[in-house]
Amino acid sequence: MKVKTILVSQPKPKVDNSPYFELEERQRVKIDFIPFIHVEGVSGKEVRLQKVDLKDYTAIILTSRNAVDHFFRIAEEMRFKVPDTLKYFCQSEAVAYYLQKYVVYRKRKIYVGKRTFPELIPLIKKHKNETFLLPSSDKFKPIVPELLDELGVKWMQSTFYKTVVSDLSQYENVFYDILVFFSPSGIDSLFKNFPNFEQKNTRIAVFGNTTVKAAKEAGLEINIMAPTPETPSMTMALEKYIKSVNKK
Repeated sequence: MKVKTILVSQPKPKVDNSPYFELEERQRVKIDFIPFIHVEGVSGKEVRLQKVDLKDYTAIILTSRNAVDHFFRIAEEMRFKVPDTLKYFCQSEAVAYYLQKYVVYRKRKIYVGKRTFPELIPLIKKHKNETFLLPSSDKFKPIVPELLDELGVKWMQSTFYKTVVSDLSQYENVFYDILVFFSPSGIDSLFKNFPNFEQKNTRIAVFGNTTVKAAKEAGLEINIMAPTPETPSMTMALEKYIKSVNKK
């Protein structure tokens, strides 16, 4: 069956040159963006109940822009003045760049990984004597604590925000040729919103091994996967599939 409509379970890109918009134009398909999950911050009181005192930490590990926002939100709520000496370990350049929203970049000690958490580990290893705080969501990749424990550093994870299922009831009778997922939480949201969902002719696209696992466990047939050596991005994987089915 030909592909005419795609639903991406994430917010619409804020940049005009998104590869999704280019894909839409090149392949003449309609792409909608509807977040299946969203983030809600926890209160300072909830953080205190996790026995976290911000003054006890000399370094912060930031894995996402959400982590940046909610760390500084909690600091403000707790009336904690973030010291100039605090060290920031950012998983990627995008996270480090976003940090400038809150601090004067050139006046802070900021260490930047390439893209993935394992790539940040060598930088953390060089500063093993620091006491690290990992502000994160209630759902994070198991490899994060595994790698930090292997290093033997002193660290603490604290939930500063939670991943919450979005209400999608208004889309109950809306059909798309392809549904695109990027996390197990997105798959979870699909079935929490639509317990009787049947795949039928809907194609499922998934990004990452954990999402693949969640989709299979939910009984979904996976039609499109990324990243692969041939298609490292989701848009590339989608385009390859669309070309193969729409030319028939």
